[in-house]
Amino acid sequence: MSTKRTSVKELLQSKGCSKEVEISGWVRTKRGNKQVNFIALNDGSTINNIQVVVNMDDFAEDLLKKVTTGAAIHVKGLLVESAGSGQVREIQASVLDVLGEADPDKYPIQPKKHSLEFLREVAHLRFRTNTFGAIFRIRHAMAFAIHQYFNQNGFCYLHTPLVTASDCEGAGEMFRVTTLDAKNPPLTEDGDVDYKQDFFAKATSLTVSGQLEGELGAMALGKIYTFGPTFRAENSNTTRHLSEFWMIEPEVAFNDLNDNMDLAEEFLKYLIQYALDNCMDDLQFLSTRLQEEEKNKKADERSVELIEKLKFVLDNDFERITYTEAINILKNSKPNKKGQFQYPVDAWGVDLQSEHERYLVEKHFKKPVILTNYPKEIKAFYMKQDSDGETVAAMDVLFPQIGEIIGGSEREDSLEKLTTRMKEMDVPMDGMQYYLDTRRFGSAPHSGFGLGFERLLLFVTGMGNIRDVIPFPRTPKNAEF
Repeated sequence: MSTKRTSVKELLQSKGCSKEVEISGWVRTKRGNKQVNFIALNDGSTINNIQVVVNMDDFAEDLLKKVTTGAAIHVKGLLVESAGSGQVREIQASVLDVLGEADPDKYPIQPKKHSLEFLREVAHLRFRTNTFGAIFRIRHAMAFAIHQYFNQNGFCYLHTPLVTASDCEGAGEMFRVTTLDAKNPPLTEDGDVDYKQDFFAKATSLTVSGQLEGELGAMALGKIYTFGPTFRAENSNTTRHLSEFWMIEPEVAFNDLNDNMDLAEEFLKYLIQYALDNCMDDLQFLSTRLQEEEKNKKADERSVELIEKLKFVLDNDFERITYTEAINILKNSKPNKKGQFQYPVDAWGVDLQSEHERYLVEKHFKKPVILTNYPKEIKAFYMKQDSDGETVAAMDVLFPQIGEIIGGSEREDSLEKLTTRMKEMDVPMDGMQYYLDTRRFGSAPHSGFGLGFERLLLFVTGMGNIRDVIPFPRTPKNAEF
């Protein structure tokens, strides 16, 4: 294969024309007549296609019959200004090779409207659609921006283990990792599975978070972040849950809760600005797609225009309020008084739902919100206890249409308070001594948070189902591809 080929993106952005070029890609559409054919070619580098003009007299009929939607072709020709509407430049083909045919009777991604549900069934091919090409270019850009932000700000990228013997969240919904015989595992005298004979000589699972190990790194390296896959065996089939997803988790020594909130706000604004600066073609396409999808909805039921929504986050300082203040606002809100919330807010101590979070952001404050100082009974054991004995130094960042996008806290740095809280919440001390050692030896205030990568992508792309922003979704009873 020639190494001289140029990407579609480069050709569409190039200033010079009337030059010989080479390009490879997949056929999106082909139209024309007996004299001339027009091929829309895409190579994944951009949402936009480049038009290839084929003079029918210059090519064998049998060859051109193979040029169907989905076929891979290689073209040499003259790049010229386009005389037709819809494109700036086009290629007048002089050489055309079909690299891979696509049987039009069997190729599932034909040039017509496909439902997202159908495209999930052919997720190995959905990358070739405009929608998913845009989504996964944005996913790449956001991953790059995450690493760039932390690198520019002195963070160390720490790889935390995927196989773990601890349950960071305490939920117990974890995937077991074992090499024991599934039908006849070795048993103890009490009849329990004898994990001492397992590969790691103890019960292990796939991680739900790299936070605990991240804290260890932060207590020596100062500022670290993790960015990797996490797993949760929660039997949930909602549009917001995956069994395998990616998490970004920074942890910073000597940061208190206010520092943590500052970091979260700056980080999110950096990522959104990066998307606007580098993904505008894809964002505009997804914005138009969303408006088309919702055109039959009532005005008050439609989503905020995508680019306007992103700028909404950039243009506003995040409102910072306590959980207690939020409860008072919600209790006295019209939706709560009129019984319009699915989950009524009737007392301090309830765990807030997405509908409550969105009300605070979209209706009450009309800006992103950071909620702090939650009741300790609804938060994890490692969060720093406030002086009132009832709340912890937790923080959740709430976004429009998403609700919670970041959850974090200042961590408890007192060995005595941490061990007492672990006993109260029945968190096993066995296997956690490594974590407690950071409170025994040179303990210091430190804070961190978790940002679900796919939840960020839902916000940036405007998609409604989290299964559509990860290449191959893993959900209950679904591990295809």
